[in-house]
Amino acid sequence: MNLLAVTLALPILGFFALLITPRTEKGPFFLAMLTTVVTFLCSLGLIRPAFGTPAQFTSEINSAWITSPGLHIRFHLGVDGINLWLVVLTTLLLPIAVWISQGMIAQRNKQFYALLLLFEFGLIGVFTAADLFVFYVFWEVALVPMYLMVGGWGGPRRAPAAVKFFVYTFFGSVFMLGSVIYLHSVTGTFDYSEIMTSIGSGRVALTSAQQLGLFLGFFMAFAVKVPIVPLHTWLPETYTQAPAPATFLLAAIMSKMGAYGLIRYAITLAPNAAHRCAGWIVALAILGIIYGALLALIQPNIKRLIAYSSVSHLGFIVLGIFTFSQQGADGAVYQMIAHGVSTGALFILAGYLEERRGSMEIADFGGVSTPAPVFATFFMIAMLASIGLPVLCNFIGEYLVLQGAALTKFTWASWAAIGVILSAAYMLWMYQRTFLGKINDGTRNFTDLRRREWVPLLPLIVLMVWLGSYTQSFMPPITSATSRLLDQTSMSNEYRVKLSSPAGAQIAEVEHAR
Repeated sequence: MNLLAVTLALPILGFFALLITPRTEKGPFFLAMLTTVVTFLCSLGLIRPAFGTPAQFTSEINSAWITSPGLHIRFHLGVDGINLWLVVLTTLLLPIAVWISQGMIAQRNKQFYALLLLFEFGLIGVFTAADLFVFYVFWEVALVPMYLMVGGWGGPRRAPAAVKFFVYTFFGSVFMLGSVIYLHSVTGTFDYSEIMTSIGSGRVALTSAQQLGLFLGFFMAFAVKVPIVPLHTWLPETYTQAPAPATFLLAAIMSKMGAYGLIRYAITLAPNAAHRCAGWIVALAILGIIYGALLALIQPNIKRLIAYSSVSHLGFIVLGIFTFSQQGADGAVYQMIAHGVSTGALFILAGYLEERRGSMEIADFGGVSTPAPVFATFFMIAMLASIGLPVLCNFIGEYLVLQGAALTKFTWASWAAIGVILSAAYMLWMYQRTFLGKINDGTRNFTDLRRREWVPLLPLIVLMVWLGSYTQSFMPPITSATSRLLDQTSMSNEYRVKLSSPAGAQIAEVEHAR
């Protein structure tokens, strides 16, 4: 039995089962919870094979899907050291999202749970796809349920926020589809492994201009999803208007789709163009780190502050990828996981704050730690993890990214380090105004975390400490996979195509310029 197939199939089967489940008070919740928990347990079985050969795809699914003249698409998925923890993180966060939805989603619960399962199906497919056409299909599948969740259950301005999110993401996807189709026209296949083998052996050769067009097409789609400044403007409004479970998933895992696409596809399929564009992409990443932090510093709204902090932290991931260094790549992948855990916890806690106070404005809070000391403690741990305190999760990723940046170009690390300082400033400022100081009329009777609310937070707190203290539990497969990926990005800095032979047949000669 292929555990990856089971892990992928369970959410979509649960989705269809929920559609026909009677609308009772508890039935849809228990079905969604059971499906996501079993999916998580199955995903744990993917860890051992991936640890064995982390630089290769394991637990593979590879079967014919669409076969017609000139079009052969295989349903090809696999797990390696780069996507392993993203899959496990996805399957861990979905039961948490279902759990918090029970208290936060008051209407049409069954439909909301169904959309959560469809979203999980799309995410697992995105992270494990080893065929570009399959990757694109899952990419679009993941977009639809999030759009519906924001538009159907969000705040007062949910409609324009959902439309803006959809338009931005779909606009970027069009460019990616163009690159996928063009690559198929050149290589004759959508299969990622076959394409990489063809490029590495010299059977397929692209000019610098062709690579640049290919890279920019992929980059547009992934840059919108990360998001990279200036394509980030959909994020603050969407995060603010989305219901708490959707915001939790947007920040914790959906933003990693773009970062994963950059490291898996953009820099490996067009390495020459990736190296040529690295300078201005790093500049945008550093701009996002500082700009996002500065905007977070002036936000009066807790959700918007955490949203802009995500723009800043995700800039570190992009910076790490485009340093083309081992430390930078390792840090980028590790930071994807760490950011998902810490920011996800912050958004859950922000949802609890909004549920109790009916507001997200910092000015409406004050002195919360007095009536709710446990709440304040949980928030403090998540906040300290987010700003990169040693022994907590974000420290490892940010440190490796900065180390990789310093080894590549020291000025990059110098500028990016400003974001670390600013993150401490805006998070501590927000915490001080919200949880410390004088109690006001609105927080005098603030209730502490209930036992039920501990459940989704405890595993995230444990992971924050585990990721920050025992790195070798997670890092070995990441390092092996990123090492192979970096070899692929440097295997050719220039492709040269010659036309020769009397018939004018195209003979590709590949010149390796290290």
